[in-house]
Amino acid sequence: MKINLKAKRLFASRGLSSLQERGSLSIVDKIVRRERIYGGDINKAWRLELDDGSTVFMKTNLPENAAYFKAESTGLEAMRATGTIGIPKVIEYGKTEDYSYLVLEFLKPAEKRIKDYWETFGRELALMHKASGSVVWGKSPAMFGFPSDNFIGHTKQINTPCSNWVDFYRDCRLVPQLKMADRYFDSAIRKKFTRLLDNLGGYLEEPESPALLHGDLWSGNMLCGPDGKAWILDPACYYGHPEVDLAMTQLFSQLPPAFYSAYNEVNPISPEYAERRDLYHLYQLLNHLNMFGSSYFGEVTAILGEYA
Repeated sequence: MKINLKAKRLFASRGLSSLQERGSLSIVDKIVRRERIYGGDINKAWRLELDDGSTVFMKTNLPENAAYFKAESTGLEAMRATGTIGIPKVIEYGKTEDYSYLVLEFLKPAEKRIKDYWETFGRELALMHKASGSVVWGKSPAMFGFPSDNFIGHTKQINTPCSNWVDFYRDCRLVPQLKMADRYFDSAIRKKFTRLLDNLGGYLEEPESPALLHGDLWSGNMLCGPDGKAWILDPACYYGHPEVDLAMTQLFSQLPPAFYSAYNEVNPISPEYAERRDLYHLYQLLNHLNMFGSSYFGEVTAILGEYA
């Protein structure tokens, strides 16, 4: 598979600095007009016109949250480097005294989707999952995790590299969320979670190799791009089991069957996937419980009851 060499060099020795950090003139010094774009619940979004007549997209947050955008840019560059699926180009990230920011290319959606929109999306996601781990790790085989931690929503996501998927999912995904959510649980629920963690290897399977995941692949992080195909953005990237991304597409809604059929043609989906899907939902629902409160408690405990 052809890899973007420039992007690959960026990942060598983890050289992931922004354009501004390398000394280029900052985008914020070139803005002549800004227009607010509404949507999302963590960052503010803007359409910017620059002094050269070009248009870019910018997200902003408080200055102390600049780490959000550094992590997001790293994930976008990792996915884009696979050359498999539509990913917006990272232009710059940084911060001023008043805000932190991430600037991306502005994606103007095509007037019409391509005829096989969902089939193409399924095939391209499968190809991303099959891309070489050397894009990020610079070596083979890849590890589970990522070279740096990042965020799922505004929650820190631990990506400590691990050679075993079950261990990684237990120690870097479920355990940190359970510790944060402990105030919601009584002793009986805690005992059930302990049983689940102790027996996790009986439910999850080890994939053939770690796959680069988007990590937060719900419908709000997909859009029709300028080529009429599906593009993905706002990642929480790491290397893991491909089923994680598939499960996320089924947490709040369901993509058309054509998407899953086309994905399966390129990267076969295990017949036992449905039996594991809710365990991958559990991580996301625990995060929602921690971010948004007790309205997600029932969904968390319902999944717990399936396995423990």
